[in-house]
Amino acid sequence: MNIKKKKDGSKLTVAISGRIDTATSPEVDKFVNENLDGVTSLVLDFKEVNYVSSAGLRVLLSLHKKMMSGGEMKLINVGEVVSDVFEVTGFDEILNYETGE
Repeated sequence: MNIKKKKDGSKLTVAISGRIDTATSPEVDKFVNENLDGVTSLVLDFKEVNYVSSAGLRVLLSLHKKMMSGGEMKLINVGEVVSDVFEVTGFDEILNYETGE
């Protein structure tokens, strides 16, 4: 897995590639949380994410709750497989996301 960030004022964009599963979700959680100071808009770019497990969903829910208390969170470029996971689990009703091209 690879994680890259781009900060523009109070907007943080985090591009993740690979799988977000039991092994990698703690890394995603730690990375994002360490970079949230002063951030009111969090964008997670899922263009290169091909799998999200229940552990990954827990991280997304935790980040969502944290951002909703004083900002916003959006996922962009979500692929079909991950979008299907969101729909099956009901996360499509919780998360703000856009599917990729």
